[in-house]
Amino acid sequence: MKKTISSISAVATLAALFIMPLQAGAKEMTDEEVTFGRKAGNCLACHMIPGGNLPGNIGPPLIAMKARFPDKAVLRAKVWDMTVTNPNTIMPPFGKHGVLTDGQIDQVVNYIYTK
Repeated sequence: MKKTISSISAVATLAALFIMPLQAGAKEMTDEEVTFGRKAGNCLACHMIPGGNLPGNIGPPLIAMKARFPDKAVLRAKVWDMTVTNPNTIMPPFGKHGVLTDGQIDQVVNYIYTK
């Protein structure tokens, strides 16, 4: 039990020293930057999105999203973890695996919902 607690403590200390200062000093990214950016959502790697350069063609075009997903929560759930509705998808489960934060997922959904 002591070893587990000390391991958790060590991880928390490392997070405090290295991760949190990076987040604290990080510039807030716009919805578009999170959606298009290679360090965040990188949606353009697989999808065509209006306004994006060099889009991929692995996933469906992200156009008319408001018409395709009248319930925005359904779209958000797909970005969070597409494997729930399609276990064979190649789309990463951005929320489930912590690739994007909840706020970043909201930013992606807000951005593509306007396209």
